Amino acid sequence: MAYLTTFFWGWLLGSLLLGLAMGWISIVQHGEGVSKTWKRWLAAMAVVLVAAALSRVVPGRFGYWLDLGLIMFGLYLCGCAVGSWLRDWVVSRSAPAA
Repeated sequence: MAYLTTFFWGWLLGSLLLGLAMGWISIVQHGEGVSKTWKRWLAAMAVVLVAAALSRVVPGRFGYWLDLGLIMFGLYLCGCAVGSWLRDWVVSRSAPAA
């Protein structure tokens, strides 16, 4: 884990900043969202991937890519959450008082 963060810090920072930008943009557009069945499948897939990474089932280069991909995806999601929270905070502060 420490090796991934020291060697790929630029890519990890890039995924965090990309998530921040997407979180800032996405609060403006209110889309349909994902159905409950898709949410269950996606959650199950995420649990399986994290379990595979933690148990080190996937060896070699593909396990390395799996770990790196999961870390980047996690940072992207954190950036999305912070970006949407910041956008909501800025919009609510600039709204005129009723």
